[in-house]
Amino acid sequence: MAGHSKWKQIKRKKAVTDAKRGAKFTKLIKEITVAARDGGGDPGGNARLRTAIDTAKAENMPADNIERAIKKGTGELEGVTYEEATYEGYGPGGAAIMVQVTTDNMNRTVASIRHIFSKHGGSLGEPNSVAWIFVKRGRIYLDVARYPEDLAMEAALNAGADDMVTEGDQHIITTPPTGLHSVREALQSAGVEMADSEIAMIPSTQVQIEGKDAERLLRLMDALEEHEDVSQVFSNFDIDAETLAAVGG
Repeated sequence: MAGHSKWKQIKRKKAVTDAKRGAKFTKLIKEITVAARDGGGDPGGNARLRTAIDTAKAENMPADNIERAIKKGTGELEGVTYEEATYEGYGPGGAAIMVQVTTDNMNRTVASIRHIFSKHGGSLGEPNSVAWIFVKRGRIYLDVARYPEDLAMEAALNAGADDMVTEGDQHIITTPPTGLHSVREALQSAGVEMADSEIAMIPSTQVQIEGKDAERLLRLMDALEEHEDVSQVFSNFDIDAETLAAVGG
């Protein structure tokens, strides 16, 4: 997953310079609301909510915004009713793509997602057409410049992580989905600062994408990421570093 991981790194850096904080906050508020609705408003007993709050705090979301989103989820405040869905499809070059959405209008969203796939040379598939390729895992990112590989690996394993690899300028720590928060807490207790963390869908196989297909695929991924109802996008592509840097910004 080297190509997709590197693309994620480029997107994280680009989001800072693009100052798209308002759109990011909207997506985070949706996630907090749904997490509180489905698992209750106590982050101590709701791992998904804990992760959503941690992510929101890392993005410097005001505490009042977080609290309102939780109360809307639990019904203490009136709010919009959101639905969640996962769409599957293929991008240029045959890359498998999974798109997770949170929306208040599923018909509008699926039509929009289908249009984006078609516009950028992809196609929306049937349920389970690519899901079998992916496995849900927790991921934590550390900056290579701050933590040497041996130190990062030792901290990750001591915190209860399953594995760690180094890709580009980041160490990527892998955890069980339910263990993400406990590993984060253990790293924080050890004085390790994280660049980011997420629950991700990790592909078991990769497909190499080159040339024009690579350019079109990255434009498709960008368009999906920027859609207001899309929470996360995952793919199994691998693209050379030069193309990633040129198209990714």
